[in-house]
Formats: sequence, C-alpha cells, structure tokens
Amino acid sequence: MTTVPRRADAVVVGGGTIGAWTAWHLARSRIGDVVLVERDTLGQGASSRAAGMVRAQGGTEAAVRLGLFSRDFYAGQQELLGIDSGFVAQGYFMPCFSDAEVVQAHQRIAMQHALGLDVRWVGPDETDELNPAMAPGQTRGSSYAPGDEYIDPPRNVLAYTAAVLGAGVRLCERTAFTGLRVEHGQVTGVRTSAGDVATSRVVLTGGPTLAAVGAAAGVRIPADGARHQVVVTEAHPDFAPERLPMVFDVASGIYWRPCEGGVLWGMSNPEEQPGEATEFDAAYFEIMRARMTTLVPTTGKVGLRKTWAATIDFTPDHLPILGPAIGADGPIGGAFVAAAGGHGMMWGPGVAKAAADLAVSGRTDVVDVTDLGLDRFDAHGRSRLAPDPIALPFPESMR
Repeated sequence: MTTVPRRADAVVVGGGTIGAWTAWHLARSRIGDVVLVERDTLGQGASSRAAGMVRAQGGTEAAVRLGLFSRDFYAGQQELLGIDSGFVAQGYFMPCFSDAEVVQAHQRIAMQHALGLDVRWVGPDETDELNPAMAPGQTRGSSYAPGDEYIDPPRNVLAYTAAVLGAGVRLCERTAFTGLRVEHGQVTGVRTSAGDVATSRVVLTGGPTLAAVGAAAGVRIPADGARHQVVVTEAHPDFAPERLPMVFDVASGIYWRPCEGGVLWGMSNPEEQPGEATEFDAAYFEIMRARMTTLVPTTGKVGLRKTWAATIDFTPDHLPILGPAIGADGPIGGAFVAAAGGHGMMWGPGVAKAAADLAVSGRTDVVDVTDLGLDRFDAHGRSRLAPDPIALPFPESMR
C-alpha cells in the first residue's frame, strides 16, 4: 500500500511530462522535500503515447520562448542528467499553400527572429529540394527552423523517472489527489487517497484530467481532452531520415517525421466532441490519409506498422496555463496551475521550469506569465487572448 509523507516543502500533482519535470526543477532549487503524487504510474497518460514533436516555431511569443527553452533542455539533457529523451535535431518545415499563409509566415518569422530563433523563409523550389519525400510543386514556400527536433516519448518517460528519483523526489504512485487544505487563503496541505501531506506549496498538473484535478481543489480550470491519432508506416527507402525532415501542414493539422524507417504522422479531428478517447477512429484516418498521400505519395503505397490514439489536453486559446490557482474566494496562496495546452512534449520542460519558479519565488524568466494565468478566462471559459494560430485543430467547445 502506498504511503505519503506527513509533510513536504512542495507537492506536485500529476506524473506526466509537466508534473514530473516540475518536481525535478523544484528539487534542483533546493527548497527541501518534494513529493510527486500520481494516481496511476508515471507516464501512463498521454506522455508515453505522444508523437514527440518539439518546435520553437510558435505562433505567439510565449510559444516561441517555451519552445526554445524546451528544445535547448532536450538537447543538453544527456550532459546534464546522463540520460536523454531521444533528441534528434531533424529540422522542421511549415509549408504554405496560399498567399494568405505566405503573408502570415513572413510575419511569424519576423516575430521569431526578434526572439532569437534560427528560422528562415524557404522558397517553393528549395522546399521541394530539401523535402524529397514530398510531392513537388505543391507549396508556395515554407518557414524552416533547422534546430527543431523530435524526441522519443517512452524514453522521455524513462528520463524523467530517472531524473526525479535521482533528485530525491518522493514519488507516490497509485495515489489519487482528492483536494487541498486551505486556511485564510493560503494552502496548508494536500489531501490524497493515502492521507494528507502538510505543505505550503502545490503545483496542479494533469493534462487531459486537469479540469477534474482543479474541481477537486475547488478551482475552475478551462481545460479538456481530445482524441489524437498517430500512425507509423512500414519502412521504405523514400523515408530515409535525410529525405524526410519534419513537416506540419497547419491547414489540415497533419504533421510527420521519420520513425524506424517509416513515417510517423498524426492528426486530430476538430469536429469531435471533447473528452477522453483512446479508440482509433479508422473513418477519420481514411479522410486524412487522402491528404497525406497527396503530400507524401509513398505513404499511400505502404502499409501501417502501428496505430494508436491518445487523449491530449487543450485549452480554449491553445496556450499554456501558468499562474496561481483561483478558488471561490480568489487566488490561493502557494497553489499554482501548470498546463501545456496540448503541447506537453513541445513545451513541457519550459512550462515545468516556469511553474517551479513561480512556486519558489513567484516569478520566472522563462516566459512572461502576466497574461497566462486563469484570470484570462471569463465565467464561460472564454479567453481574452487571441489563440495560437499554428496549434493542432482542437475542438471549438469544451464540456
């Protein structure tokens, strides 16, 4: 039977990419004893079933800063921890198929340049030259970041498990979070299925289940889950890594990268109702397969080696949540919310570092969190911020 310590200097709820790396960052800050509470086992949610795409080519300043931090973190992980998350700097193209998309791409590149991202415009001929697996003559050019990467999700789970244990984090698996203890507007403890833990610092994470975590804490968090599907094709010489940089077709929401001699590609259906779903939707896959075959013709000539679906989280504006937990009586001192809005692998280390910083000192240099808190949402969950324009196509509504 799992036991929890009677007290801790900080408690993190949720053992996915955000929660685990937050616990590790907290332990490195030397604030004292850190406890990580997970209702199942580490990585049992979307973390082990993600696609592993990591790009700093975000559509907002926050997205770029979080992407840059996370990309650099993964690149330096081996030296820092002695274990990596399977980092491969493959380069990432975001092709344009209309004049409007070209204008948007140039505006985005200017913003990204100002933030220090190595990204450039690539014309249609060079796009074809650098993407031999794609059908030629389709695009009007692309934005391209050579340092964007992918990681291996199961290895990422292994890496953060080793990291938190090596840092001395007390791991409490198969332990459900059931609520907060709050006195005079200040958190004083965490309630779990294995008993209470006295603490003055709590970070709430949870991915697709974050709204339920928030409800248990008396905090309304506009976050939900949606089905995301990934397939891996059979191997083919056309899919050699040097012929297959990473690509994101924003209009259709399809992205792809090399994987074990084949192509890994993923998709989401924005017309679906939100909620947890792990069954593979073959009908929607066939619709998207037609588009993928147009873009990368050889994918229509080979079979599939793997298919899976996972529930990933999203927020109404597709942006992260980083800030104080807000209960019925206002902000709860010492309690914070951290969510990546469907970008757990892409932004995970950056969101985690920012959350740990907030818990320790109330501020962070990773990203400007002024507008990223729960206070940006109205009573109906509508955000005052414009959504990230190059996110996956998540459902338009929430439950």
